[in-house]
Amino acid sequence: MQIDSTTRSQLLSLGLGSSDGMSWNATAAELYELAIMRGEGQVAEGGSLVVATGSHTGRSPQDKFIVRDGTTENTIWWDNNRAMTRAHFQALKQDFLVHARNSNLFIQDLIAGADPAHQLRTRVICENAWHALFIQHLLIAPKKNGQGFAPSLTIIDLPSFKADPQRHGTRGPTVIALDLTNGLVLIGGTQYAGEIKKSVFTVLNYLLPEKGVMPMHCSANVGAKNDATVFFGLSGTGKTTLSADATRTLVGDDEHGWSPEGVFNFEGGCYAKVIRLSAEAEPEIFAATKRWCTVLENVVMDGTTRKLDLNDATLTENTRAAYPLDYIPNASASGRASVPKNIVMLTADAFGVLPPIARLTPQQAMYHFLSGYTAKVAGTEQGVKEPTATFSTCFGAPFIPRHPSVYGNLLRDLIAKHDVRCWLVNTGWTGGAYGVGNRMPIKATRALLAAAMNGKLDDAEYRTDAHFGFAVPKSVEGVDAKILNPRETWADKEAYDTQARNLVSMFVKNFDTFKDHVSVEVMNASPQMALAAE
Repeated sequence: MQIDSTTRSQLLSLGLGSSDGMSWNATAAELYELAIMRGEGQVAEGGSLVVATGSHTGRSPQDKFIVRDGTTENTIWWDNNRAMTRAHFQALKQDFLVHARNSNLFIQDLIAGADPAHQLRTRVICENAWHALFIQHLLIAPKKNGQGFAPSLTIIDLPSFKADPQRHGTRGPTVIALDLTNGLVLIGGTQYAGEIKKSVFTVLNYLLPEKGVMPMHCSANVGAKNDATVFFGLSGTGKTTLSADATRTLVGDDEHGWSPEGVFNFEGGCYAKVIRLSAEAEPEIFAATKRWCTVLENVVMDGTTRKLDLNDATLTENTRAAYPLDYIPNASASGRASVPKNIVMLTADAFGVLPPIARLTPQQAMYHFLSGYTAKVAGTEQGVKEPTATFSTCFGAPFIPRHPSVYGNLLRDLIAKHDVRCWLVNTGWTGGAYGVGNRMPIKATRALLAAAMNGKLDDAEYRTDAHFGFAVPKSVEGVDAKILNPRETWADKEAYDTQARNLVSMFVKNFDTFKDHVSVEVMNASPQMALAAE
């Protein structure tokens, strides 16, 4: 499409100069074809586009910076975010623009946020056609196809650009720099497309709390009775898998806002982890990997037959599929739903301690939200030899610019106002820790979630967990009662007790940083207090 005069003027004002060599709002088909012609990817059986991201197969959180200035000085949680001086950013911007003028660029004008009252107009300027296709899948197309588009956020994505630590204040050649004051993000030195989408999420996490809107790293779905559920969880806990439920409508798989009107998707697509994906356990996502125009990052493919091997982690455990939301058969067309009836906090407990489901009080919900616990297992990262506890506050610390208490207090108030039921669900291990026990059966997890969402657990008989103090159902129809009490699944009961005490101490140590920012009631919901009450 020919660039309109408004956009041309905006690009000149930004410093990009001539619009020659720029592709503006190309269609998915055009970007797909260009990516193949330019040698950026290969076509797999079924029509998906397979790309490799080189040395960066995931995000680079240590290379992400926020410009520290008069606006951000007192609003950013600097303990969690790396600062960049205004001078370093200006030098970086200058060099980015020079580099960009020598590149063919692909521009996409898109929307983040399905609720018109809280949308972020976003212009993404890419060096790669497949990056433009990726972000077109992940965000929302404006209704007027970009004519007269006035972006509030501009992202310039140049993988071939190498930052200079001396000149730009970076650690090395990779950089993700956010100027929140002026709505500009510069991404260089990495092919990993997830940096683009997570930069948008970070900006929304900064802007929305001031409007009283809760930004959430969660998936969401809704039932026939307009009973929405949100699923908080870190990568690998089942956020995408469990929200893609054939009996419910998928609102979105990763990023949402919660406004007074209800839940709304930030995105128009899905970005699913696909390592060891199976048609039996995750049929909707599995089918999407074989659809035309789906972007597959670092998925191994047979060069002759073009068949995918989703079990091959040669390039990375973090293999990904990016596709439009409507590739999921029961996806919401509006990207919006009611105020949630249920909140589910997912964890993959590799220590085998936590029960498969537990009911949380509002105070316990805030405690576990601020904790953001899951566990890494051997093989997922270099050097990880045994289960390792990971605490990522608000289930998304790398994308949290403000202090966690800002989001925790918002969530607390929303839970109280709407009387939302809260659950902790362990999709990790049972019968022992990783290497001894087994992964929680997904069939059992789905049955437990269904019982929670349809109200069958409201009147169930519960026991109080001896270590964490939350309520655990004693029996659920269709689920082996034995797995509801993790201690009973372990052959060595004393080993379970030791492991449980170790996990409690990890929680307590991690939460120490929040003790001055939460109420006495939330502190009393800690597992340490539960143990003291025995």
